[in-house]
Amino acid sequence: MAIFLTEDSRIIVQGMTGAEGTKHTRRMLASGANVVGGVTPGKGGQSADFSDVKDGLTLPVFNSVGEAMEATGADVTVVFVPPKFAKAAVIEAIDAGIGLAVVITEGIPVHDTAVFWAHACATGNKTRIIGPNCPGVISPGKSNAGIIP
Repeated sequence: MAIFLTEDSRIIVQGMTGAEGTKHTRRMLASGANVVGGVTPGKGGQSADFSDVKDGLTLPVFNSVGEAMEATGADVTVVFVPPKFAKAAVIEAIDAGIGLAVVITEGIPVHDTAVFWAHACATGNKTRIIGPNCPGVISPGKSNAGIIP
């Protein structure tokens, strides 16, 4: 059996500053997931307050997946971006070399999904893609990446 997510997984959230990204980041943190930051282009250098979940917790926001990985050691990304930006977000994660991309976004055009999957294959399949339009992945008692309550 393959285990994609462990208590040592370091998770970033693409779209963490949006409504859905914020809500589900709170849920992931409450379940014990090791969320280490977020990515929202143009908001790099800011931070997001999650002290309501964990006392005093603020998470850094980065402009790109590559910056987030370099600063945090992230190895998992959860994608909570609108459908029209999802293809670019997943390709960015693939190009940064993240190990696991969990694509929650629904309504992504099939062609866009085919493009980012083909890009992953063409670049050596270093990024495992779960989704799109999925609830995420969970390792019970260890970690949760996605919308699984």
